[in-house]
Amino acid sequence: MARFKGQFGRRAVIRSFGALALVGGLAACDPAAIGAIGGGSGSVQVALLVPTGAADSNVAFLGQNLTNAARLAVADLEGVEVDLRVYDTAGNAERAGQVATQAIAEGADVIVGPLFAEAANAAGLAAAAKGIPVMSFSNNPTVAGGNVFVMGPTFDNTARRLIGYARGQGKSSVLVMYGETEAERLGRDAAMRAAQDFGMSVVGTSGFAMSQEGVVAAVPGVVQQAKSTGADVLFLTSNTDTALPIVTQLLPENGLPPEEIQYVGLTRWDVPASALSLPGVQGGWFALPDTAAVNSFGSRYTAAYGQAPHSIAGLGYDGIAAVGALVGSGQRVTPQTLTQGRGFAGASGAFRFLQNGSNQRALSVATVQDKALRIVDPAPSNFASAGL
Repeated sequence: MARFKGQFGRRAVIRSFGALALVGGLAACDPAAIGAIGGGSGSVQVALLVPTGAADSNVAFLGQNLTNAARLAVADLEGVEVDLRVYDTAGNAERAGQVATQAIAEGADVIVGPLFAEAANAAGLAAAAKGIPVMSFSNNPTVAGGNVFVMGPTFDNTARRLIGYARGQGKSSVLVMYGETEAERLGRDAAMRAAQDFGMSVVGTSGFAMSQEGVVAAVPGVVQQAKSTGADVLFLTSNTDTALPIVTQLLPENGLPPEEIQYVGLTRWDVPASALSLPGVQGGWFALPDTAAVNSFGSRYTAAYGQAPHSIAGLGYDGIAAVGALVGSGQRVTPQTLTQGRGFAGASGAFRFLQNGSNQRALSVATVQDKALRIVDPAPSNFASAGL
């Protein structure tokens, strides 16, 4: 069975980020204007748990990026004194639990990090007895809850943004096409939950083996199912570096072009930039963070450290931003205060934590037009907007 190669080959991924690759309240809630965080006075001791000593150099590099971003946020604080103490987890869950225990013994008020889900669980257990919140960089919702929060972008958040937009555009029924992997099945489930929440019908789901032969075998059935059910949205869970290019090539060739049904993607269709030239993604919808906020953070990070940040480095900034906003408004950082409805301004836009330990991030809806990215619905600047 031929696996995806070349354009369709799988990249190595950070296991806790994206199952498909398995981030005081806002005074004015303007995430594009990353700058002064907090406006009151106070002090707080923050333990930053990062894998800077990991054997995998890519993971260690990411750990350093998260550290850099956190320090950039500390420098942005006004009226808030942060005693930032960095602890190396080495990318190991057992080590994460040990350094979390050490940090608590040394007076930590809150833990930001660690990176991987297993490490977040270990740190959360170590901090639970004293009710100290852990803001992990993971996006794995299975470790969220109690005193543990995940900051990474979640499938549910992305699916809700896209399905909500589709509903607002008059769409009423969705067909989900997904690869037979644990990751894409989670994406499928997120799409189905979002459709139910927004009153759209799920007319079917169609899985395929993660190979070129698997896609070729599945496409005719998907086309027939779409036509027989009258679905007006085809929700695709695959990445641009796995099945998406061949899926979006074969669907039109088999009689289901994007002019007949709205293609919607769970993943970024503009990464890498060359993906924008794929004929099958033209006119499709996908979500991405607030570009103004991302660009602002990227420029300031590059000016401070001489190179562009890793794509998820901003989560390090976000953790400190949330702490600074709460302490600056005279509040302690607790699981209760972190879940305030107004949210926080972060490196990629507005975000807030949910009662279940997951998060919600303000996202833009984008499309591909003439091989170029175009925003069709900008990310809201706050959580007072309808549907949020």
